Amino acid sequence: MYPNPQQALPLPAQPSLEQYRKLAKELVKACRSGDPEAMHAWAVRWIERLAAARRVKTLDTEAHVRAGAELVTQFARKEFSHHESASCTLATAQFVIARSHGFLSWPKFANHLESLARTGSTVSAYEQAVEAIVGGDDAALARLLRKHPKLARARSTREHGATLLHYVSANGVEGYRQLSPKNSATMTRLLLAAGADVDATTEVYDGRCTALGLVATSSPPFTTGVQQEVIDVLLEHGARLDLPGLAGHDDALIRSCLANGQAQAAEYLASRGAPVDLEGAAGLGRVDDVERRIERAPGKEVLAAFSMACAYGRVQVVDVFLQHGVDVNAEIRGFGEGHTALHVAAFQGHLDLVVSLLTHGADVHAIDHTWRTTPLTWALTGWSRKPVPQHYDIVAQLVRSGATVMPDVFDWETARDDPRMMSALRGART
Repeated sequence: MYPNPQQALPLPAQPSLEQYRKLAKELVKACRSGDPEAMHAWAVRWIERLAAARRVKTLDTEAHVRAGAELVTQFARKEFSHHESASCTLATAQFVIARSHGFLSWPKFANHLESLARTGSTVSAYEQAVEAIVGGDDAALARLLRKHPKLARARSTREHGATLLHYVSANGVEGYRQLSPKNSATMTRLLLAAGADVDATTEVYDGRCTALGLVATSSPPFTTGVQQEVIDVLLEHGARLDLPGLAGHDDALIRSCLANGQAQAAEYLASRGAPVDLEGAAGLGRVDDVERRIERAPGKEVLAAFSMACAYGRVQVVDVFLQHGVDVNAEIRGFGEGHTALHVAAFQGHLDLVVSLLTHGADVHAIDHTWRTTPLTWALTGWSRKPVPQHYDIVAQLVRSGATVMPDVFDWETARDDPRMMSALRGART
């Protein structure tokens, strides 16, 4: 629910508390105007100014600005509606602004801005260090750590209360600061050498997350190619692999990696000694481990592991579950609610698994509970979002197996512009 720590809006380079007081008064005026669009117009003006002042990835397009303004507007309306007896108050407007920037209250936000304005303050040094980390300036980070000996263990005044080490993970913190420069491992070493707590936690994603858990489940370090290097540095300094919830919720590390699409990190951490439970073994494709664990696992865990195996196309592992009595049409979770293995395999583009599931009697007409659609629609959705060549054969296979193709699909521009998909929708082998 908005606002969460990752959705925090960026501050301008030199934020003024007086300007924010004025901004809050403008929101009160918009609230009292009686114009239902006044608050949205206020939000658009504010975020457009932020976008112009700070070139950050979360506000780098007009669509991002519009989306941010809509979120702020909805949040403001909700907060004002909670205080009907004293609606449109300045205190509520100030709260909306503070929360939108990632602070728990207006006093905390005001204190942050006042501290930023004081040269040499811990808050000012902390924010400079964060900018050095996400900007890849290890020399600046080293200077700050030498000048401020306690900085390595300092915490953000924002809601998440993260340490500087958490920012290396490019995860859990403000979205506009989720960046992984090539020298991330170097900065990790600098922070740890300066006394950073390798297992310090930050309360995000409904868990107590460590830098290891966050970097292992984060896409920016994987995309940049620094994920394993940073993991190695953290492990060298004793980062624990067995803490529950170290990447969010109460989940084990391997499960969290797999749930966040970081299969390589899951494989690597398992090789370094991270505990592997039934769900982790299923996602990693460890047939022997699954066979050894499945008999004594509760039904809920079995279905969760079955779902994970489907998500990663582990055909042999899925066969083990089916041989042990899991219904091929069982309702599972992971991509919403109430879908089946065939939905997942079709969406992800796992052709071999689709064929196997159909052989075992998977229902091509099954309807999920979240989007109320069939495996064929899931296949087409997967193809339109993240296509792989197998999607064509999957669509054709589902059609040949009796899946209903609604007439409007043939009028869908994306499909109509692709002769191969049009052929697949008629059941032709591609």
